[in-house]
Parts: sequence; C-alpha cells; structure tokens
Amino acid sequence: MTEYNHREIEKKWQKFWEENQTYKTQIDPSKPKYYVLDMFPYPSGAGLHVGHPLGYIASDIISRYKRLKGFNVLHPMGFDSFGLPAEQYAIQTGQHPAITTEQNINTFISQLKNIGFSYDWSREIRTSDPNYYKWTQWIFMQLFNHYYDRVADKALPISHLVEQFAQGGSAAVNAVCDEDVTEFSAEEWNAMSEKEQQLVLLKYRFTFPEESFVNWCPGLGTVLSNDEVKDGVSERGGFPVERKLMKQWAMRITAYADRLLNGLDTIDWPEPLKEQQRNWIGRSQGASVKFAVDGQDKLIEVFTTRVDTIYGVSFMVLAPEHEWATELTTADQKADVEAYIKWAASRSEVDRMAEKKVSGVFTGSYCINPFSGEKVPIYLADYVLAGYGTGAVMGVPSGDQRDWNFATNFGLPIIPILDTQKDTDQQADNTKEGHYINSGIINGMTYQEATDTLIKWLEERKLGKGKVQYRLRNAVFSRQRYWGEPVPAYFKDGVPYLIDEADLPLELPKIDKYLPTETGEPPLGRAEGWKYKGEYDYELSTMPGWAGSSWYWYRYMDPQNNEAFASKEAIDYWQRIDFYLGGSEHATGHLLYSRFWNKFLKDLGVVPHEEFAAKLVNQGMIQGRSNFVYRLKSSDNAKPVFVSYGLKDQYETTKLHVDVNMVENDVLDTQAFKNWREDFANAEFILEEGKYICGWEVEKMSKSKYNVVNPDTIVDKYGADTLRMYEMFLGPLTDAKPWNTNGISGTSNFLRKFWRLFFEDQTGKSKLVDAEPTADELKVLHRTIKRVEEDIERYSFNTVVSTFMIGVNELSDLKCHKKAILKEMVILLSPYAPHITEELWTALGNEAGTLTTAPFPVFEPKYLVESSFEYPIQINGKVRANLAFPVDMSKEDIEQSVLANETVQKWLEGKAPKKVVVVPKRIVNVVL
Repeated sequence: MTEYNHREIEKKWQKFWEENQTYKTQIDPSKPKYYVLDMFPYPSGAGLHVGHPLGYIASDIISRYKRLKGFNVLHPMGFDSFGLPAEQYAIQTGQHPAITTEQNINTFISQLKNIGFSYDWSREIRTSDPNYYKWTQWIFMQLFNHYYDRVADKALPISHLVEQFAQGGSAAVNAVCDEDVTEFSAEEWNAMSEKEQQLVLLKYRFTFPEESFVNWCPGLGTVLSNDEVKDGVSERGGFPVERKLMKQWAMRITAYADRLLNGLDTIDWPEPLKEQQRNWIGRSQGASVKFAVDGQDKLIEVFTTRVDTIYGVSFMVLAPEHEWATELTTADQKADVEAYIKWAASRSEVDRMAEKKVSGVFTGSYCINPFSGEKVPIYLADYVLAGYGTGAVMGVPSGDQRDWNFATNFGLPIIPILDTQKDTDQQADNTKEGHYINSGIINGMTYQEATDTLIKWLEERKLGKGKVQYRLRNAVFSRQRYWGEPVPAYFKDGVPYLIDEADLPLELPKIDKYLPTETGEPPLGRAEGWKYKGEYDYELSTMPGWAGSSWYWYRYMDPQNNEAFASKEAIDYWQRIDFYLGGSEHATGHLLYSRFWNKFLKDLGVVPHEEFAAKLVNQGMIQGRSNFVYRLKSSDNAKPVFVSYGLKDQYETTKLHVDVNMVENDVLDTQAFKNWREDFANAEFILEEGKYICGWEVEKMSKSKYNVVNPDTIVDKYGADTLRMYEMFLGPLTDAKPWNTNGISGTSNFLRKFWRLFFEDQTGKSKLVDAEPTADELKVLHRTIKRVEEDIERYSFNTVVSTFMIGVNELSDLKCHKKAILKEMVILLSPYAPHITEELWTALGNEAGTLTTAPFPVFEPKYLVESSFEYPIQINGKVRANLAFPVDMSKEDIEQSVLANETVQKWLEGKAPKKVVVVPKRIVNVVL
C-alpha cells in the first residue's frame, strides 16, 4: 500500500466486522461485564449531523477501551421509533408511519456503521416493533395490578389490597392513593358491586384514568408534555397550545417521590442534573389548612410550608382551572372571570410559571381564615396551577415576594407578621420597630413551637393536618395519537379492565387516515370493528413517547426472548448500565420516568437494582459554525452583488446565511454559490485578492442557518477515524463547543504521520524492524500509556488526542519504526481510530484478524525513572554548557566534575570560582 487510503481501509474493516460479527456479545461468566449505553435516539428524517455522533464516539471509545482491558462489553443500539414527527408526515402524505420510520432507521444505521461504532447490531431493538412493545404493555399491566403500600414501602399486588379491604375495610390500609378516598368498613366493601369496588381500586392503582388538565394542541390533535411546548405553542409545527381538562391515563409516580429523592445520593450522575430532579420532585414539609367559603358549604384546602404566617393571609388565590372557579364567581364578576379563564387556558404551564408579571381576577366571593375569623377575598390567578397541590394558595404578602406583587397590583392589604424563624434578639428588634406584629395563639413562640401548636389546633378541629407535599405530580400517560403503543385495556360499564396477558401484544389496527375522528375521538377511533373480544371498546389513546424508553436497557440484555422482557440469567449477568451517556435536557422527563419504572420493577423482584444506571455523563452540544455573505442593498434581483467580508464596511449590505458546505476555510466557492439558488445564478462578487471571504458566527446547528454538516461528507473526504478523533479533540466532552471544519485537517495529518511510522511515502514499503527499543523510545511509549489510561478513565477524551499527537511526534523525531513500540501504540490508538489501527495491526504481522481482543498495554513506571539528568551549567549567570550526571550523584561529585570539564575550564580562564551552587536536578551555577 503506497499511501493511507481511508476510503479503502474503512470499508474493508467495516465489512470485516460485520461478516465476522466482531462485536457480537454473549454472556461470559469468566469475564467481568461492562454495559455501555447511549440514550435511545429518535430516527428523524434528517439523519445525523456532525453534532449527533459526539456522545456515540465517546461511548464507543469507552466500549473499545474496556474490551482491551478484559471486560465483556455490552454496547447495543436501537431506536425510539414511535413519535409525533412520523405521524405528522403520515397525516400530510397518507403514508403509514411504519414506512417512513423504517426508511429513517435505515439511514441512521448506515450513517452509524459509516463511523465505525462497535455496536452489537444483533441486539437492535425498536419501540414500534410489536415484539418489543408487547413488554411495554406487559409492564403497564403490572402497574395497573399494583399499588404502593406505605407499611411495606414498596409496590404490592392489588389482590393484597382487596384482601385487606375485605377483612378490615379502608382503616386496615396505609397506602398511596387519591386525596378524595372515602372511608368504608369491611362490611361496606363486601356489599359493594363489582363496578363500585373497581372504581375504589382505581384510586390506588399505579396507573388509572382520570380527568386532568393537559397541554392540548388542536393543530396537532394531541396532548403535549411540558417539554414539547415552547412559548405557548407546540415545539413541532408552532401550533397554539391550550390548557384543557381531559380524561387521561395517569401514572402514580408520586408514590416513589421519597425513593426517587433518596436514590439520587446513590448514583454517580452530574450534580446539576440531580439538583434539577430534586427541585422537580420538590419535597416540602408543612400543613394543609381548610378555609370555609363564606355563605357556601365549601372548604378550600391549601398547603403551606409556613403555617405560622397564617395570621398574615389577606387573600386567597385559585387556579383558573379550579373546579369551583365558576361556582364561586358572583354575577357581577362573571364576564371578567370568564374572559380571564379563557386567556389563561391559552398559556402553557411553563409560560405561566416563568411569567414575572402577576395577573388575576376577583371572583366576588370570600373565605374565612380559620384562626383569625377574618374574611379573605378569593381571586383567580394563573401563577397557581390546578395540578399542583390543591390548586389553591393562601396569599401572605408580607412573607412572600410573589404574594406581595399580587397584593400591590390589586390594592390588597399587607398584614405585618412576626417572623418566628428569626432569633430572639432580632424578633425583639423587629417588634420594637413595628415591622412585625402578630396575634393569636402563637405570640412569643419559636418557629417550631408555633408550627406544632397551629397544626395540633387544626387537627383537633379537623380543619387541617401536618403534611409532606411534593411538587411532583402524577404523570399523564395518554397521547391522542395513532403512532404509539396501544394501551392494553378495554372498558366495561365505564370501568377499565386489562386484556388477557395471552392476548399481548395488542397491535395497532389499520385506519383510513391519521387524524382524530369527526366526533373528536383519537385516530384509533377510526379503526373499524376494533373491539376486545368483539364486544368491549378499547382505550383509544396510545402511550406517550417515554413509555418504551423507560425500560429499554433490559431488552438489550435479551432481545429475542418471547417469554419475558429479559431472562433472569441475562439480568443477573448484565445487572444494569455501567456507563450511560446522553443529554441533560432529559433530566425531568426520560431520566425521571425511567428511575420510577426501574424502582417499580425492583419491587416486583424482576430486576436487582433500585437505579438503572450507575454512571451518567451528559455530553455538551456541538454548535454550528455559520458562514455569511454580504449582499449590496442597492443590487437588483436580476444581478445581485455580494461584497467580500473585509470590504463590507465600505458598502451598505445585508448579511445572509450561506450553506457551509460550499465554504472552505471561509473562502466561498462562488460557482457552487451561483448553482445553489436560482436567484443567485447571475450573482457578481466584489473580491479580496481574488477570493470571496465569508463572515462567520457560532450558532446552534440547524437547517435554517445552513450550517448543518453531514458526517457522511466529512467521512468521505477525511475518513471516519479523522472525524472520531477531531470531535473528541474539540474540547471536554461535557462542554459546548463550535464545529469548525477548518481545523479537521490537523487531525487528518496526524493519522497520516502515524501511518508514515510504518510505511514509506512513495513506495509503500514497510519501515518496520524487529530491533530492541531504546530507553528513549520506551520512555515515550510508557508515558503515553500512562496518560491515555488515566485520561480515558476520567473521561478526558480531548487530552488523550493531544497525548497521541505528542507521542507520535516524539517517535517520529526518534525515527522509531520498531514493532515492539508501534504494536503498543496501535492498541492505544484503536478506541479512537479503529479502522487505521486494524490495518496497521495486520501490517505488524497479526494476520489472524482483529486487534479488538488484544490486551491493553501495561504501564511500567521503571521506564519513566530518569537515570541521569542534563544540567545547564551557568557561569556568572549565563549558560555555557550542558552536562549529564547520574541522578544519584552527590552535589560534591557534580561540582568536581563540572570544574574539571574542558568547556567550563575554558570559560574560567584559569580563575578560581568564588562559589559553585548545585541545585539537584535543576542547575549548576559557577560564580567567579
């Protein structure tokens, strides 16, 4: 081979790996296991851009490194293939979502294989495959058939709950359930009809249908999660989103709130992400308090963490969606209230919580402060959410900034209170100044005394109780879509039941088009004759996108199993993910839901760990590097004129994005630019030194900015190994960094330089020799081994590339072509550049296949121990010689040897030195 031909080499080895199933993984008890996983990708029609492979390259390096270290590595890949984009395309074209999904997956697989990832493709899974979603449906059925028992502190079968009800009624149970459950005796339970009993059990099951406020998008015809809504419109399509009360399936994730919190202390995940989850779960210790509505037989319940501030309540705020909003509205306020409710419904929860400006409307009604007996006006305000807590908040403007803003805006009284959390001296000072005055039963008490006294007072009168509350709410588990997992449930007499397990999977039926029915039912309502056993109506909503991605790592362990989602043998061996890599944007979505499902499966005894991933790393984003051209404002459409970057300030111009794929080193290919768009075909250019120079900025990579770089283009021009190394070289894995194709040539040159240690440039003749390495060569090798191993272990992937470059430069300077050194260097480099290293491994004489089974080089410290040190010899402050002495040589012997040296004698000119200063392993200074 005369030169390094990346196209030929990479295709050769990708074919070899596929034909020989090099990365196929089996259970092997003789080896320690290591499970590396990338977050489930969605196969979009756009395919990959160069930002996407960043995390995949890092996880592939870890996988290859661990194999070299003797681990049995599981490194699979699959696709989160249900979702809204495929369905929207189906709506537009009439093409079944399965067809476009298959096409997109094939594109993704082709691109991933082109980059040389070491995936075990025999384990590929897809959430839209009935053989996969059969087990998602099975998990749903287990959730339906279990409840959370507080005494056992775990999920138990619903049959256990039924036994307790039959023997001791509701008093025999201490379980997580809906707030509105009523008490009943064993006799009353046993006398209930089947329907009545089933309706009671729904208040305890982990998954259940309920009416809840959701983000409804009429334009898409479906419910959206909070992270699918941006600025009041759908992230996909930009359609308006409104808050709407709908019948939805829900998941009782709140049952695991404490365990979700405590589990964060047991896993090695990024602290900012863990803090996001802590805040999302939002555990608060406080009290619930009931305020009687003046003139009506109603009690408004609120939760407060500062019950001691209750004497400062000057208003009550309800969510606009509160079930009593219209009932509490007086006739003279009706028009204003209705208008406000309609306006609030057009805003997403995220927008409402982020809004700094307060808004609201008076209902005309009042409630009574249970402690002071004062009448308190009731308002509606959109900063209160119906789904959080009770949907009502007591306003204490002197104790809360948001309440202060609201009171100030509506001219409500601000009642001074005593801040019982301050120390005694501070309380006295405040009281003297008249800032905090309080009354009632807690005067003179400490914060804790006041809290305990008030809660006791409430409990004695059944007007409240001490309570722990969470910001976390039950997760909505319905989407009004076609392209999702069917819910394995049907309705009989208005009550949901599960289909028989033997009938799994419940597959998606065929429908004529992928839109809601004319009567507003989800698309599944279009399926003709789609009934369970020909009689009962199925659930017409499908599961949300997070359903299939909340357990998928177990399926990779045993993807072909038809009897279980994975065998006990497979789960016992692979256990859980050792290294999980993906974006931090999934903190309160996928990652939280997955932890919930995993804890539930642990309670069932089918998985061994509370937490599914021991280690998580969030990769940063690769940003786009946009290029710009500058059009003269005075140029006409027929012949537009563009001014080069360095000259643009001399003219009046308009800045336009240009496709970065027709720009190299910021120089525009003007002919390609003319061919790009019809309106630019007759373009003229004002050049700098014969070139059109483009401007540039770092922005998010997107098609609209024409800064998307296709990895296929880079691989074709520079090679997959170059792409892999360059992406790692851009900066720390966890940081955001800009893509700049201009810098990739340096990485390409490095690989060619490495190649030249093995082969002559012109002839392709091997340079390799079998000679024994020198001390200097061994020093370079073992310094490289040490740094590579240490940096990969701490996920410092970019510094490893620097280490490789330094090592290869040093070996080139030493003219080292020795097999003993280069063999180890090839293994070290292989996780980063697997194709070139496989080729060079063969060139070293390893004809029997792949280096993936080679042992990782062992660092030997002895080769870095210096036997001698070269001292700079200064005479009167100027270096006149460099002399090497053994590192263990005494200062006296060094001094004598320096003074005896001919070069030093020449500079001494026969004079005796006043003193000689020897600094061991630093310098020798002779002073005349």
